[in-house]
Amino acid sequence: MKQSTTSAVHGPAGPDPTPEPADVADRLESYRTELTGYCYRMLGSAFEAEDAVQEAMVRAWRGYDRFEGRASLRSWLYRIATNVCLDLLKGSSRRARPMDLASPSSVGSPIGTGLPETTWIGPVPDERVLARAGDPADTAVARESVRLAFVSALQRLAPRQRAVLILREVLSWSASEVAELLDSSVASVNSALQRARATLAASGDAPPAPKPLDDAQQALLDRYVDAFERFDMAALTAVLHEDCTLSMPPYALWLHGRADVVAWMLGPGCGCQGSRLVPVTANGMPAFGQYRAGGVPWALQVVEITDGRITGLNAFLDTDRLFPLFGLPSRYEG
Repeated sequence: MKQSTTSAVHGPAGPDPTPEPADVADRLESYRTELTGYCYRMLGSAFEAEDAVQEAMVRAWRGYDRFEGRASLRSWLYRIATNVCLDLLKGSSRRARPMDLASPSSVGSPIGTGLPETTWIGPVPDERVLARAGDPADTAVARESVRLAFVSALQRLAPRQRAVLILREVLSWSASEVAELLDSSVASVNSALQRARATLAASGDAPPAPKPLDDAQQALLDRYVDAFERFDMAALTAVLHEDCTLSMPPYALWLHGRADVVAWMLGPGCGCQGSRLVPVTANGMPAFGQYRAGGVPWALQVVEITDGRITGLNAFLDTDRLFPLFGLPSRYEG
């Protein structure tokens, strides 16, 4: 993760003028998207992030009469949201991806029993966590910092280290601003940041950051959709990287390698024949709502691309919760 050098997402520069009470709700609401992005990185769940932000908004509204404008409204909100997240993370186990928990499975492995939702890093719609406009460099940092692999890597960190790394390296707050937010010292913040960086470097399993979708990548996605919907395994093979992975939360089973992914499609995954894919965006990456034959919701696919090939197919099967979150219809009528 490279620190942004521009100012659009930087930490607070100084006190805000105290708004009139009638404007409080609008002022608070204007921070919802960036706070949701922050809480999502902290918690690894779109649903928990939205709950955390709502709780932070309620606390801010109730405590607004005690906000004296000594700090910016933004930094005050981040302090409240950080405390909400730290409270939620007390005693909880870290969320992960299937590939974080076990070695890859074989095509013939039983799919097993689905694990609780709290086990997994979940997808999030781009519009819930990424600002629609801004400096391109800041936008690139924001996109990189919500991709599934990076959010999973963040969960390896202790909660306060996680907050320090996000605030310092994603949002570009200064060490003194973070120290004030956490009621800590600059030395402690710098030490936590060094430990966080070392932990992420030691994990060594995060793929390269995705590039913004260009014409070549869009053409690749078009070929993928065509191959998947026609269930043409030769065409599908042509767009998959040889080290492609397939995962299917809530199941721990995951596959590694193009040959196994295609073999799965022809075997246990043969029910995907006749599917239709509806495009959305998730975690700064292309995604699709997958409907099986008959228009039945089946999965929210988040697609990872590297070096001109698809390197990851992340199929989240909790469509009852995810399709409404992404604005996808309950049945495909196309």
